[in-house]
Amino acid sequence: MHKLQKLISIFAVLTLAILAGCGVPTAQKTGDAPAGNAPAAEGAKQLTIAGNGGKIEKAIRDEIAPKFKEKTGIQINYIAGLSGEILSKVELQKNAPQIDIALYVPIDVQRAKEKGLTEPLDETNVPALKNVDPRFIVVEKTAAPAFGLVIAPAYNTEAFEKNNIKPIESWNDIARPEYKGRTAFSDISNDWGFNTLYALALANGGSIDNMEPGLKKAKELAGYSSTFYKNSTQMMPAMQQGAADVTVMGSYAIGDLAVSGVPLKMVVPKEGVPLQAFSATLVKNTPHKKEALDFINYLVGEEAQKATADAGFYPVVKGMKLSEKYEPFIGLKETDKTYKPDFAKFAKMRAEWSDRWSKEVTPQLGKLLKK
Repeated sequence: MHKLQKLISIFAVLTLAILAGCGVPTAQKTGDAPAGNAPAAEGAKQLTIAGNGGKIEKAIRDEIAPKFKEKTGIQINYIAGLSGEILSKVELQKNAPQIDIALYVPIDVQRAKEKGLTEPLDETNVPALKNVDPRFIVVEKTAAPAFGLVIAPAYNTEAFEKNNIKPIESWNDIARPEYKGRTAFSDISNDWGFNTLYALALANGGSIDNMEPGLKKAKELAGYSSTFYKNSTQMMPAMQQGAADVTVMGSYAIGDLAVSGVPLKMVVPKEGVPLQAFSATLVKNTPHKKEALDFINYLVGEEAQKATADAGFYPVVKGMKLSEKYEPFIGLKETDKTYKPDFAKFAKMRAEWSDRWSKEVTPQLGKLLKK
């Protein structure tokens, strides 16, 4: 009996050794961190960053965070989400922050500042800011611009040529009966949608203090559209699969589609396009302030900005250029007109205009397609 038990034990040990040698994976526990974002060893330095998913998350996870860790030993844990959702999380955690750095769209940078959820950032604590192009700075001494973009119209060149449609030259040209509902425009709850409303106001004699002309034109835009999309994960497939021929998107999304083979052309209308950036804020009362400042300083430095350029964003450092593979599709010429909205006013007026959009613009969807 003892000999039999001994033989069974030996067999079990040999079996485990063979399985290990063959690389058979062990079961992963529910809740384990995904690859590339494993928890740091106990006592190791780490930071938690919250920002947009997709291209920004990939750039930080795959390129920026690993290089930063090599230099500092600090591991980056990344939480992906929409800008407004991240702002809500930071606000809920304000008495015991679990997020050290929050990346926001410009309006939410302003809102975070007004809610007292940020620590000041300037050249004294983030020296690399001295090399940042001031056109990308969205709120002074509050955030470090990191992922530059414009929000612009784009159209499928093949579809336009086939259907004899005149190329887009003005923001007013995004509302046309020739599109026959083949559009991919964002709802105003998305940053792209709100910037579209503002651009339509500018194109029709309005201003940030007079958005009525924009709202009037947006009703026409809705009339020639079958739906408004909630986010990029809905809009990009519509363009990619040929369900839509006209859109307004962030330049990085347009570039991504164009590089993948979609015959998409970004347009800088004669009225201009808003130049801005996803920007990093230092969360108030973070227990890792020094480490967070070090990361923000690295993020806006040349090495990290090369990674953002390679991901299809405009680098925010003066003199740096967009990656060559994106240049033919979303490159900005010296003659292209850009502007920087008043994001403080945007933040104050967004609720009112979002409400009016839902009550006055959304009900017009598809009405002009029936005529």
